[in-house]
Amino acid sequence: MSYRRRLSEDIPEEDTRIWSCTQQGCKGWMRDNFAFDSSPRCRLCNAPMDIGTRRLPQLINTNGDLKALKKGISIQ
Repeated sequence: MSYRRRLSEDIPEEDTRIWSCTQQGCKGWMRDNFAFDSSPRCRLCNAPMDIGTRRLPQLINTNGDLKALKKGISIQ
């Protein structure tokens, strides 16, 4: 069998705003532009999260600002 070696492309990286968990030992984090709340809680342990930055591969969120979306359904 012969396997081809794929040429590795340079993936563009950028400094990205993230939310990281404050709980000791928890490794939960999320990108700010994918968070639904302006101050989210950790999805793994439900602890509060702090804002920070990381050097991550560039991703484009085509959904726009998720924090501005209306939550729930209004009942009349």
